[in-house]
Amino acid sequence: MEAYSVQGAEPARESSVVRGVLTMTGSGVSNQVGAGIGAHAFPMIGPAGVVAVRQLVAAAVLLPVARPPFHRFTWRQWWPVLLLGAATALMNICLYVAIERIGLGLAVTLEFLGPLAVALLGSRARRDLLCGLSAGLGVFILVMPGPTSDFAGIAIAMTGAACWAAYIVLNRVAGQRLPGLQAPAAATLVSLVFYLPVAAYLVMQGMLAGPALLYAVSAGLLCSVIPYAADLIALRHVPAGFFSVFMSINPILAALSGTVVLGQILVLHEWLGMALIVATNTAAIWLAGRRTAPVAI
Repeated sequence: MEAYSVQGAEPARESSVVRGVLTMTGSGVSNQVGAGIGAHAFPMIGPAGVVAVRQLVAAAVLLPVARPPFHRFTWRQWWPVLLLGAATALMNICLYVAIERIGLGLAVTLEFLGPLAVALLGSRARRDLLCGLSAGLGVFILVMPGPTSDFAGIAIAMTGAACWAAYIVLNRVAGQRLPGLQAPAAATLVSLVFYLPVAAYLVMQGMLAGPALLYAVSAGLLCSVIPYAADLIALRHVPAGFFSVFMSINPILAALSGTVVLGQILVLHEWLGMALIVATNTAAIWLAGRRTAPVAI
């Protein structure tokens, strides 16, 4: 009877992992397709308008669920939340401006240097140094600097990567000091404050209506609400370390979404650079997970 239960447990675990992988894939597809749909609203309300609506949608979902008691927050809890909200606000606008300038696939791939930096931060191991050099080579191949390169767009995407690194660190600190979903919910409200003037201006000008509003709300649902719920479900089926490594599929999904949704075709050197950066991210996060306790990025 005992052997039977052990044999039966293995297929159950495999089935759970398969459900987790499918859920994570669905989350990534939703996120990147949502970013592509949001880009259709750029000519009407600009990247800032899309981010403003996205933050409104995220706040409308997270705040009623988490119900953070703001009046009870101490300064020790407030300061990481405030910085996390600011990092989120800057990260999102950098991503959407970069998408507008250099395309979805390239922007998302460069932003993934943020998690890579966190994985390599403070390490002196030779293999981590090799990961850093590999990522640098991947960026060079991906960008292939030349007279026609949009260096401003690349710099904005790299700024987004730095914000993502800060987001990971601050999210960890805030999550240790606030229970449940209170930290991300509070940070979402803080980041929304930065975009309320943008939303108010668009409403007063009558620009936040029709297709623009539809595209932006769709981006909010697909990029915030669905991935957030899907990630929570996926983490019930797979370890956090595996979840972190699997996130490296997002640049590939972003490139495919850019091709299908926006008609942005990548050339060979961009695919090669992207593949090298994704492989480096996977290796670096996997190595970090072997040395330390897994951290969900």
